Amino acid sequence: MIVALIIACEVGFWVLLAAGLAVRYLLKWRRTSVALLLCEPLLELVLFVVTAVDLKNGAKPSWEHGLAALYIGFTVAYGHYTIRWLDGHAAYRLAGGPRPPKPPRYGLARARHEGRLWLRTVIAAAVACALLQAAIWYVGDGDTSSLRSFQWAALRTLAIHGLIALTYLLWPKKAPAAAAARSEEGRTLTER
Repeated sequence: MIVALIIACEVGFWVLLAAGLAVRYLLKWRRTSVALLLCEPLLELVLFVVTAVDLKNGAKPSWEHGLAALYIGFTVAYGHYTIRWLDGHAAYRLAGGPRPPKPPRYGLARARHEGRLWLRTVIAAAVACALLQAAIWYVGDGDTSSLRSFQWAALRTLAIHGLIALTYLLWPKKAPAAAAARSEEGRTLTER
């Protein structure tokens, strides 16, 4: 049941997001759009409550409960970022807004971008681990090995993403020679 609810929450996230952006940019109903987008966190709250009730009713802690915690952590950390990114693209495509900026591709700017994404992963892992720890305390003396394994999965994911982000700082990708020359020309023109 928990897996079906996770899938329903994910589908609901995208349906609410699409509906909110369509209402905002096609129908020009900004308040209705905000109301639809504010319903997004309710999905995670429903998932959290159902998971807690499932455990309270005596369900054996399993991988489904761990997956629910990881899903909630990811949504807390990356949900607003995803909505903002898609909102920029919808404004550009549907309302003639400015083209959203692309993330930096080279140098320290790219390393900073990757570092900010890693900080979101820190938040996701912290939320997931906290929810899993609360579930472990809630279950008490029962078998909580599946919940502990998901805590380790969250920490491994955090470490792997941290290593990837660190590589952008230690070995920054250099801009191609043509792009660097254009950038240098732009700097000299603005200095004049």
